[in-house]
Amino acid sequence: MAERIVLAYSGGLDTSVAIGWIAEATGAEVIAVAVDVGQGGEDLEVIRQRALDCGAVEAYVADARDEFAEEYCMPALKANALYHDKYPLVSALSRPVIVKHIVTAARQFGATTMAHGCTGKGNDQVRFEVGIVSMAPDLKCIAPVRDLALTRDKAIDYAERNNLPIATTKKNPFSIDQNVWGRAVETGFLEDIWNAPTKDIYDYTDDPAFPPVPDEVVITFEQGIPVAIDGQKVTPLQAIEEMNRRAGAQGIGRIDIVEDRLVGIKSREIYEAPGAIALIEAHRELENVTVERELARYKRRISDEWTELVYDGMWNSPLKGALDAFIEDTQRHVNGDIRMVMHGGKAVVTGRRSDTGLYDFNLATYDEGDTFDQSAARGFIEIYGLAAKQAAAREARLGL
Repeated sequence: MAERIVLAYSGGLDTSVAIGWIAEATGAEVIAVAVDVGQGGEDLEVIRQRALDCGAVEAYVADARDEFAEEYCMPALKANALYHDKYPLVSALSRPVIVKHIVTAARQFGATTMAHGCTGKGNDQVRFEVGIVSMAPDLKCIAPVRDLALTRDKAIDYAERNNLPIATTKKNPFSIDQNVWGRAVETGFLEDIWNAPTKDIYDYTDDPAFPPVPDEVVITFEQGIPVAIDGQKVTPLQAIEEMNRRAGAQGIGRIDIVEDRLVGIKSREIYEAPGAIALIEAHRELENVTVERELARYKRRISDEWTELVYDGMWNSPLKGALDAFIEDTQRHVNGDIRMVMHGGKAVVTGRRSDTGLYDFNLATYDEGDTFDQSAARGFIEIYGLAAKQAAAREARLGL
């Protein structure tokens, strides 16, 4: 029996050509694996048939939209995960769920190797291959673009020579990756970091300079997860989709950054993540109401570490698992409603309410009904500042 290779398959030119390219280069049979993480576009059945028409011996397709939203996007929301304080891990979050289904397909069809379409200088090669190592260490990994010299020009030529059922028109100048959590755009003229992004780059967001009327929304959370929007119950997937639509219409979630890739390269990236950015803003403000001060301070440090681990492809690492447990514990009381006004590229929180919050009106008020014992403040300040006072006295004594 011939060796079998599972290929992460998008349905596009490069991975369609990779099916035959891999078969010719290795003599192996190729199983195409397509995973729907909310990227839109063609129907999974269309993609499945194209894979078979391009020479795959089997095609495994999975609708993982709910799984992706619940098991990958929601942990990122609980962590308020923003790489470089801006990027909500759009691509980084989708790779582990794709890897999970690649492993499932490999077991189902008896494959010994997995293949992906990543280049040798991106983050995704690491995310795919470290993910495979952590879930199925017996599987080998190959990358046709990186390992078998499959360039774009060679892909077009191969597709035309073999009459593959895939468009071979001159490529879009951009490299685009998208899912329900957001959209990533790179390459082309964006590689000159002085060039401003043009309007045609954007798809998930409308121009924030010409917004519709302000949109007020109330998001209800239970233990850090959005469960209702404007009083209507939603699943995590529905919450993201609804906020993508409404925040996207206001131009919210456009991100233009030069980020540090794992491989050491600085890369200019354009992201659109309207739902993710709006939900993180709402979640973060509800945490301000419900999470105790010292815990909140420490969580910010843990969230940064969690975000970097996920960006770096360490979704299944022991440290990431331990941080998951910590973050999950911080969400026990993150319940309540956040009112937010979305308009012209901004999502502004205007109201908060929680039955499990730590905000006490009677302690906070400066008006009648104030229950705060102000006489305790003097002694607190004396003790709190004692160490600084002693240090200052020493400096004065030594003439420093």
